[in-house]
Amino acid sequence: MKKSLIQSLFIALLVLVGTALEAQVVPKCIDGQGFSFNPITGQQIPTGERCANAVTTAVPFLRIVPDARGGAMGDVGIATSTDPNGMHYNQSKLAFADKKVSISATYTPWMRNLGLQDVYLAYLAGYVQLDKFQTVGMGLRYFSLGDIEFTDENGGSLGQGRPNEFEVTGAYARKLSDNFSAAIGAKFIYSNLATGQVVEGNEIKPGVAGAADLSLTYKKEMKNVTKNGSELVVGAAITNLGSKITYTNSVNRDYIPTNLGLGLAWTFNLDQYNTLTFTSDFNKLLVPTPRPEIDEDGNQIPDYKEYSSIRGVFKSFGDAPGGFSEEMKEITTGIGAEYWYDDQFAVRAGYFFEHYSKGNRKYFSLGLGVKYNIFGLNFSYLVPTSNQRNPLDNTLRFSLLFDFAAFEGE
Repeated sequence: MKKSLIQSLFIALLVLVGTALEAQVVPKCIDGQGFSFNPITGQQIPTGERCANAVTTAVPFLRIVPDARGGAMGDVGIATSTDPNGMHYNQSKLAFADKKVSISATYTPWMRNLGLQDVYLAYLAGYVQLDKFQTVGMGLRYFSLGDIEFTDENGGSLGQGRPNEFEVTGAYARKLSDNFSAAIGAKFIYSNLATGQVVEGNEIKPGVAGAADLSLTYKKEMKNVTKNGSELVVGAAITNLGSKITYTNSVNRDYIPTNLGLGLAWTFNLDQYNTLTFTSDFNKLLVPTPRPEIDEDGNQIPDYKEYSSIRGVFKSFGDAPGGFSEEMKEITTGIGAEYWYDDQFAVRAGYFFEHYSKGNRKYFSLGLGVKYNIFGLNFSYLVPTSNQRNPLDNTLRFSLLFDFAAFEGE
């Protein structure tokens, strides 16, 4: 009886191991269709899904989460409480600011896990309340790609360069009621990647584009939900809605990362000193899904690249070759939580998810925050959970916040 039990457990263990090995299949792509590969039997199993087909744009640095607070909560921030970094997530939040003047500065090392020391993202943002209804904000984003040596196709040196990109944004936010606000922003985008180099007879020039941001926020106190009350915030933002960009004289221009974001945050007042917030963001690029095989006019340029920026936005809701299910896979999800003690010490955590066929970014994030007198300090750390390498893998980044209204209090 004992032997029979051991044999049964051993067989069950083999079944579990076989199931696990079969689950950890190596994805393959054959004729546009996805297949999984069983490493034991060698069998190819149709997944019923199309191959990976990520949506790509120029100047992707515009979508990098610039601050350590949002980075610690799974890259969320559309509906979280107001700080200057709302300039990136949702500018209409600024209308609900509880400080008259505030500035934030963030430094983000980039690809440090590869040993690079001169690649980084710097972000400076701030706002000023004009009165109890109106707020204006400014943001400056600078992305340095470090020193790069350019070479020809044979490996010969073409000199060195220091590629860089930046964005300057201004915004106006206004309360439309006690619970509702709206904002509009305008930005200038400059991308200098390989100026002066020549590729296939085309001289590379800096790329320049202009864009607008539109956002809304609804904020409501929920007094009867918990003993000490709670607050629900819902936000929506369309960012980087603007012109296409090119680095040559070619009429074939690239889309910038126009994005639709929806956010939800619910803050619970546990008692006089403790608050807890749960939040989530959903983002989708409003850019056509790549369809390089479709070129109806035969001009060697795929049709999806020839739409105007506005037409591309509308096309992005229904052009995925896999239909509605693939459109849903283009939505990234971030979830996070933030705990504050006495509005002075914060602990944060979050998770970010992107479907494997659309980029496969998956990671946990952690962070801490502290406020003291006129300044605050936030830290975040990213922990990857997939084989897809992230430029911020195991990287510590930090943000400084300055509350100039504290001087008035003194």
